[in-house]
Amino acid sequence: MGPGRSPRPLAEHHRSPLDQGALTGALMVCGTTSDSGKTTLVAALCRSMARRGVSVAPFKAQNMALNSEVTEDGLEVGRAQALQAEAALVPVEVAMNPVLLKPTGDQACQVVRMGEPWKVLSAAEYHGLKADLWPTVLDALADLRSRFDVVLVEGAGSPAEINLLDRDIVNLPLARKAGIPALVVGDINLGGVFAALYGTVALLPDELRMWVKGFVINKLRGDPSLLLDGCDKLEARCGVPTLGVIPWIDQTGLDAEDSMALSRPTASMRPPLADALDVAILRLPRISNFTDFDPLALEAGVAIRWVDHPSLLGAPDLIVIPGSKATVEDLEWMRATGLADAVAASDASILGICAGYQMLGSVIDDTVESGSGPTPGLGLLPVRTRYEPSKVTRRRTGRAWGSPVSGYQIHHGRVTAEGGDPFVILHDLDTGEHVDGVRRADIWGTTLHGLFDSDHFRRTFLETVASARGKRWLSDGIRVADVRSAALDRLADAVDEHLDMDTVERIVRSADTGVVN
Repeated sequence: MGPGRSPRPLAEHHRSPLDQGALTGALMVCGTTSDSGKTTLVAALCRSMARRGVSVAPFKAQNMALNSEVTEDGLEVGRAQALQAEAALVPVEVAMNPVLLKPTGDQACQVVRMGEPWKVLSAAEYHGLKADLWPTVLDALADLRSRFDVVLVEGAGSPAEINLLDRDIVNLPLARKAGIPALVVGDINLGGVFAALYGTVALLPDELRMWVKGFVINKLRGDPSLLLDGCDKLEARCGVPTLGVIPWIDQTGLDAEDSMALSRPTASMRPPLADALDVAILRLPRISNFTDFDPLALEAGVAIRWVDHPSLLGAPDLIVIPGSKATVEDLEWMRATGLADAVAASDASILGICAGYQMLGSVIDDTVESGSGPTPGLGLLPVRTRYEPSKVTRRRTGRAWGSPVSGYQIHHGRVTAEGGDPFVILHDLDTGEHVDGVRRADIWGTTLHGLFDSDHFRRTFLETVASARGKRWLSDGIRVADVRSAALDRLADAVDEHLDMDTVERIVRSADTGVVN
């Protein structure tokens, strides 16, 4: 399916599982590697089933990501599960991601259990405690299965990590405990997909291998006929059929799960204009919630660049300092690389979100995450930050420059303004309204993630940046929600067209028995 293909109207999706009796059950999607397409395939199947009347929910027992989302009741989950819930046309909830790992360094992470911080552990410590999380995982999965017709379960990494199988709570050991059949998806764009699929099942012990019911080959660029009889030969060797070959699909408008996406070119719906706004976003070592800026890349007149060295900064129109899971450490990295001085010397407009907002202030007093105590900030905004042990996680609405904004907050740091002009005003049921973000000249800061999803605000903000640079910028009226919904429909169209959905549905129905009829 080419990137320009329009989604079919819902009326054309005439084949419904309800014609053969209600579709109920569950399915796990594992992958041969990280970034093989597990998240995308689950989202595609969620949308495919939802638009045919199936009550469906996503589930990922354990997610490792710094891109997170806040549920309506103020609990933290992986951003990928929020996207999958959107595909399923249901609100995201904490049961969909009961364990979230947020790396705080190369060998440690904050463990978020059922949406709330639990412990900060080294990799070895977490591996030793994973068995304690089985009740949490199984209870959350059972809860979803009791309320939805179908639950689509995403694995993590590879299910054949034989060094970790005895403590694996997210892949095939979970499928076995819960009686859920699995598909394994492989990325043909990387090369070696047949070896990757075969090797994955070959490494599995018999009691786990039996739950693998099908393969999916993903991200094919080119003619599928060139696979010839490779899929048949693969099935002859390992007994697992290939249920479909998914072409490379344009995913413009969909959130990325982790920073691997930053190594790929920024997607754009249309070529940027000749005099586009140049937006330089600092690629912090422990960057979080960089999906905040995806809506900017959807605008034809905006060019996004990721910058990790002062030599790459150039003369942008806007510099953005994003969120971070290690604010003080990333601020020190900015100083060590020279980026802090380069930002301070630039005449560009500057925006800081969450950690970036804190960095722009005069001081960050952190005895919680880094334990460093008071650390000087960049001194570009009149604000101070003090870290508290409790984490703020909540969805918020408000306004900025008269435009409605909505988003979510995830932070330990409490920011206190000591001057400047109001930038974002948030509504609060208890206190009325309060200033969240401040502005001084062409420098802005706020704790609100996701504010660029608000279409009117995004346009106003970009027009203001352009004006400060002597440019004229006008949006073509794109709506982020429409772009995201169309992208999810493209994914659903692809699985409807290129997967053997009849067999997929029989596999879903076989949950608990393991027998595909």
